[in-house]
Amino acid sequence: MAHKTDTAEIVKTKLSMPKNYIVYLLNDDVTTMDFVIEVLMTYFGHDAKSAFEIMLKVHNEGRGVCGVYPYEIAETKVAQVRDCAKANDFPLRAELEEEE
Repeated sequence: MAHKTDTAEIVKTKLSMPKNYIVYLLNDDVTTMDFVIEVLMTYFGHDAKSAFEIMLKVHNEGRGVCGVYPYEIAETKVAQVRDCAKANDFPLRAELEEEE
């Protein structure tokens, strides 16, 4: 008696890394430089020196890179900046952009 054998089809799936997103802080005419530095150190883990350099870039060029993260983390960082700025009566904004 012959046995029928089921064979599983092997499906090869190419996994790709999730896309990363760049989080930027945007310049405004109200938010203090000290507050921007505090945000960069608190929410993005920068030390005082790199936070100061990014703050100057924001101030002089209109925006500066805070970090690069997967989408969900980047979105959370933008929300943290928004909530902290609002709680401290500053109009500081952050935005995210897909990394190319």
